[in-house]
Amino acid sequence: MNKKQKKMLIRIIVSALLMIGLNFVSVTGIIRFLLYLIPYLIIGYDILIKAAKGIKNRQVFDESFLMAVATIGAIALAFYEKSGDYTEAIAVMLFYQIGEWFQSYAVGKSRRNISELMDIRPDYANIEQNGKLEKVDPDEVGIGSVIVVQPGEKVPIDGMVVEGTSSLNTGALTGESLPRDVKVGDEIISGCINMTGVLKIQTTKEFGESTVSKILDLVENASSRKSKSEDFISKFARVYTPAVCIAALALALLPPVVRMLLLGLSAQWGVWIYRALTFLVISCPCALVISIPLSFFAGIGGASKAGVLVKGSNYLETLSQTKILVFDKTGTLTQGVFEVNGIHHNEMENAKLIEYAALVESSSSHPISKSLQRAYGKEIDRSRVADIREISGEGVVAKVDGISVAAGNSKLMERLNVPYINCHQVGTIIHMAINGEYAGHIVISDIVKPHSKEAIAALKAAGIQKTVMLTGDAKAVADQVAEALGIDEVFSELLPADKVEKVEEIMEHKSDRAKLAFVGDGINDAPVLGRADIGIAMGAMGSDAAIEAADVVLMDDDPMKIAKAIKISRKCLGIVYQNIVFAIGIKLICLLLGAVGIASMWLAIFADVGVMIIAVLNAIRALFVKNL
Repeated sequence: MNKKQKKMLIRIIVSALLMIGLNFVSVTGIIRFLLYLIPYLIIGYDILIKAAKGIKNRQVFDESFLMAVATIGAIALAFYEKSGDYTEAIAVMLFYQIGEWFQSYAVGKSRRNISELMDIRPDYANIEQNGKLEKVDPDEVGIGSVIVVQPGEKVPIDGMVVEGTSSLNTGALTGESLPRDVKVGDEIISGCINMTGVLKIQTTKEFGESTVSKILDLVENASSRKSKSEDFISKFARVYTPAVCIAALALALLPPVVRMLLLGLSAQWGVWIYRALTFLVISCPCALVISIPLSFFAGIGGASKAGVLVKGSNYLETLSQTKILVFDKTGTLTQGVFEVNGIHHNEMENAKLIEYAALVESSSSHPISKSLQRAYGKEIDRSRVADIREISGEGVVAKVDGISVAAGNSKLMERLNVPYINCHQVGTIIHMAINGEYAGHIVISDIVKPHSKEAIAALKAAGIQKTVMLTGDAKAVADQVAEALGIDEVFSELLPADKVEKVEEIMEHKSDRAKLAFVGDGINDAPVLGRADIGIAMGAMGSDAAIEAADVVLMDDDPMKIAKAIKISRKCLGIVYQNIVFAIGIKLICLLLGAVGIASMWLAIFADVGVMIIAVLNAIRALFVKNL
């Protein structure tokens, strides 16, 4: 509880005690009026000031104006009638402030969830100078500088480990507590907490472009993107508030005038002014105006706690309506880590064939080349390789220890007139030719993520009607992965531009209400992420493209988080609709009862403040997403 909330709580308690105590004081007239004015001003002075400022700035019709008019009117009426019953006016203001306090508490709780994420912001970076560590502002550290991160400290800037080994706590970014081990050569992102060893990191970005800054900007700006529901409530309040003020004025004036001029009865001004004031209190739209944005704010806060960053409530609303999910394959459903899975029809030892393949591919940074080098497992001696010639889309030809070696696909073998043997195993096939003779082939394939199949099943259980996979891989590879995971439809051998066309084609044949989400790794899928109804980037830690292009960013590479994100959005929207129906329904009933004189000011207090408190407490449920 912050200072403002504590101060408000003290005002509520003092005002309530004074109001109760004054009921036991036997005074009348002007003294009674002045005594009751004390608790009224203690609890309501800020509302009266807001109402006065609104009138001065010509922004009259808001809840502060309604509360001020209703309570001042009730006090004036009690004073005029000499009833001495000022309790209702104080109670209206008191319970309104209790509702405001609950709302403030709920927002504070949501902000604390987001502020836990904000704790990833580093306060300093350690630079080693003359054998001593000096703390500097992260903004002052340039690209290529070496920073030192000690155990217990936050990694301030993205970079690469150049010295040391350690375990990192990535919980603030991913929502998961499982530590990640790092060593020399590993890329490391800002926002993680170093747990064990001392690390020296060479920075690869400036602080302003680091992952931690991108994420903080994303979360801080999330509230600026409003959903259709929030826009509706804002527009509704702008029309509704002046309308009920006019209706209340009409209720105060028209019935007495009709009774007096047309029916020849007494005007009963006091009765109808009281009903009009009751009508004003009931009509206050604060339950809607407060609880709907709060529901979305809590939903975004709860999602961030689970490692799901949503850029705005509009995206949360769209995500809840998603019925078609389109996946990129590599890095999304598979690990994007290629491994040697077989060596067939080889005329020499497996290790020797892998050695030749790794050496001839040593100049390439392609994932296939990297997998061959990992399988070789030894340091590459580039001096053994000469006359390297890379043939685009086919493979590499070079001399290893003076021996002519070719490694590539079937097109390369055909170019070199080397008869080759087709492989029936699914994967990337590297055919090898040594001194113009076929030496066998190596099978390399991507690895499906452990939870991918489970994730697809969870999505279908969550109401996703269709799953589609897009990939640039060969048809045989794509079909095998799709069948293993339970994907409904697959399109293979696609270029990035083809993926955009496929997404547009699917979107043309879907209904307007069924939204399409595209899930990619956010690096080469930016065009498709931008074209879909909603783009979801996963495994995106450190990927600028993901944070820029996607609407939702999953801060680890677990596909199970997609189903969780959808469940969070649907829970949040469910709460929003509950609050809208509940608030408007109760308001309409109480307005009718107030207009015909059945509802008292106490019922008005429930219709206004009671409904607001219930709606706010319901909105807080959007924070709790752990068991979804």
